[in-house]
Amino acid sequence: MTVHGIDVASYQSGDYSTSGLDFVFVKATEGSSYANPKHAAQVATARAHGLVVGHYHFARPGSMSAQADYFLAHAGAKAGDVLAFDWEDTGVPGADKDAWLRHVQAKAPEHRVVLYCNRDFWLHRDSTSFCADGLWIADPSAPEGHPRVEHPWLFHQYSSAGGLDRNVGNFAGPGTLRTWAGRGAAPHYEPFPGAGWFTVGRRSPIVAAMHERLVAVGCNHYTSTANKDVIGSGDVASYEAWQRKYNTDHHKGWTGSALKWPPGRETWDALHVPNV
Repeated sequence: MTVHGIDVASYQSGDYSTSGLDFVFVKATEGSSYANPKHAAQVATARAHGLVVGHYHFARPGSMSAQADYFLAHAGAKAGDVLAFDWEDTGVPGADKDAWLRHVQAKAPEHRVVLYCNRDFWLHRDSTSFCADGLWIADPSAPEGHPRVEHPWLFHQYSSAGGLDRNVGNFAGPGTLRTWAGRGAAPHYEPFPGAGWFTVGRRSPIVAAMHERLVAVGCNHYTSTANKDVIGSGDVASYEAWQRKYNTDHHKGWTGSALKWPPGRETWDALHVPNV
C-alpha cells in the first residue's frame, strides 16, 4: 500500500502541509446545525495539491435524514469526492448509522460513501456490517495498514500523534484510489506532450490550463494574465517554481537542470492539468 492521507477539522489550519499525501478527509458538518468554518479552505488546499478529497459528517442523536441533507447541502462535493459518516457518539444506534449511509447513497449516487468508526464500535455496537462502499476503521493501537478487524477495509486511521490523524488507504497507488473514488472513471488530465513541445511562443489551450494549475498550486510567478494560452517567461518561472516545490515536498533531491525548464513527465503528471 502506497496511499497515505490525513483527516482534518476546525482545530487544524486551513493551509496544512500536504507533503507525502494522496488524500484528505475534511470535516464538513456535525449534527444538523454545525458546519466547520474552515471546511472550504481545507478542501481548497487539498484540491490545489491534486489530492483526492473526502468530506465527513460527525453524527449526533437525532434525525438521520435531516443530518444527511444538512451534510450534503454544506459539503459542496465535486465529482470524485468521497463522502463519509463519522460514527463516534454512543447515542447514535447502528440502525441510524445504516439509515444515514443509505440516505446519502440514494441522494448522491455519483459519490462513494464510506463509514468511519473505531474498532470498538465496529465489533461491539454494529450489528449489520453495513458500511456502504467501504469501511474506514480507526485502530491506532495497530500497526499502519494492519487494523484488527476481519472485515475488508479501505482506510485505516493508524495514528493521532501530534494532534494529527494519519491514515493509510488499501489501494495499490494514487491512481487506483482516484479511479475508485470516481467510480471507475479515469481522471481527464492532459498527457505529457514531450519536453520538445514546451517552446516559448507556442499557443495552445493546454498552456492556459497549465497556467491555471500553476496558480492553483501556489506557484504564480506571472506578471500578467494576458495571452495566457501562449508560453512565455511567466510560464517558465512558474513551472520552475512548481518543480522546486515538487522536489521539496516529495524529497526527490533533484538539483541543477532537473529543476529547470522544460517540464518533465513526473512533475507534469503530478500537476494534473485538466484535459482541454
